[in-house]
Amino acid sequence: MKSEITISELAKLMNVSVHQIRYFEEKGVLQPAYTDTNQYRMYSMDQIYQLAHILLLRKLEVPVQSIKECMGSYSTDQHRQLLHHSLQDIEAELLRLNELRQFILKVLHEQQSYSLQPNQFQIKKRDTAFLSRFIKLDSHTRLNAALLAEQAKCIPNLFESDIHYLYDGSNTVILYLETQAPGDVSLPEGEYLTIQCLIHEEELEHRIEQFFDYAVAQSVPLMGPLVVIERSYLSLFGPNKLHYELQALIVPFAHREGENPI
Repeated sequence: MKSEITISELAKLMNVSVHQIRYFEEKGVLQPAYTDTNQYRMYSMDQIYQLAHILLLRKLEVPVQSIKECMGSYSTDQHRQLLHHSLQDIEAELLRLNELRQFILKVLHEQQSYSLQPNQFQIKKRDTAFLSRFIKLDSHTRLNAALLAEQAKCIPNLFESDIHYLYDGSNTVILYLETQAPGDVSLPEGEYLTIQCLIHEEELEHRIEQFFDYAVAQSVPLMGPLVVIERSYLSLFGPNKLHYELQALIVPFAHREGENPI
């Protein structure tokens, strides 16, 4: 009874295709123990171990052309370095996937929050936020592709970010991205009058007017700049529209004339 196996038996044993084994042979990294009189390739335990090592190295994304060198001349330390390098790549990929997971959860949460209370005014408590300057526009200039392209190198994953527009009553509008302290400006903690809307860009000015009209009608005193947050990723749920949240800080009771702090 022969102690060797055929290529099809080897493929089944190692859960690979016959084509893969032949490819490794063509590249000179695996050879059969011998070819019998019927021209069948025959493989022994040595080839099983060799194939196992080849498959491990391929799993580590070692190019096939480099495998022969790895198996023939790598020292123990070199193999350890190879595994450490692969581990670093895996950890970087896990970090990327975790960041992607957090972003997806954020999108789902924000979209659900808007769906439950669309176009409704709310008062929200928010912590101090720090913003870094992105683009400065005058009141007559609209954001366009050329302006974005100028900043392309500075802003990774731009449309996964919340873009903050600050309107302070001047003739300029400055765009910011949220950052770590200290940032270029900070938005103080406190209660904010807010509303979210999914609208066409040209409707934004009208919504801003409605925002201030509501504050006056409801006697909600506001202070500081109007903050308009563009969440471009939420436009996924409303084709050809953009998702905005308008926010303005409500004057704390302690700062209101004629009223005693609570």
